[in-house]
Amino acid sequence: MSQMTRQKTIALLSGGLDSATAIAIAIEKGNEVIALSFNYGQRHQRELKAAAKLASYFKIKEHQVININLGSWGGSSLTDLNQTIPNAGLVEGLIPNTYVPGRNTVFIAIGLSLAEARNANQVLLGINAMDYSGYPDCRPDYLKAYQILADLASKTGREGNGIQLWAPLIDLNKLEIIQEAIRLKVPIEQTWSCYEGGHKPCGVCDSCRIRNSALKTLGRTDLCNN
Repeated sequence: MSQMTRQKTIALLSGGLDSATAIAIAIEKGNEVIALSFNYGQRHQRELKAAAKLASYFKIKEHQVININLGSWGGSSLTDLNQTIPNAGLVEGLIPNTYVPGRNTVFIAIGLSLAEARNANQVLLGINAMDYSGYPDCRPDYLKAYQILADLASKTGREGNGIQLWAPLIDLNKLEIIQEAIRLKVPIEQTWSCYEGGHKPCGVCDSCRIRNSALKTLGRTDLCNN
């Protein structure tokens, strides 16, 4: 990847550990980062509050927060309060009910629109190996196909300067991501990964369990349930 493609990046910032680590990688590589977050009808606002704190920590000058209510029609325990958040662990071959129909497809499309408007070279995604084990819109084949569409759907793409979809964590598991976060001095304690929206992380949902397990393996129990 040339220096030209690193000049400006639109980063999808959820407020979680993965997106924060991806942003830290982009900044380390010299990118100018514009953050993009979504109020999509999720069951709580804790991740958006974390996103604002992270944008401030990373000294990101522009942080767009877009309202798009995917919760209007439900379909996920993250947007439908009548569904129960799973806490029994991931089941191989089963897509969990925390999958939000069309979420990444919509988010990336808006990211590409902002990137073209801001003359950015990349859209940065925090998707990773742990995510794509369950979610269809976090897998390498999805990303590859979306890149083709992105190149066909934009003025810059048709001119041969298409915006790249960049997922630097795509092959990393949670343990490896946390190791990167620690190396890059990401404020892990300011990130929010819990599917619930209480005063503190629940510690039992799948997201908390995966995160805490990796932290304990690294001897960082001080960051568990923070």
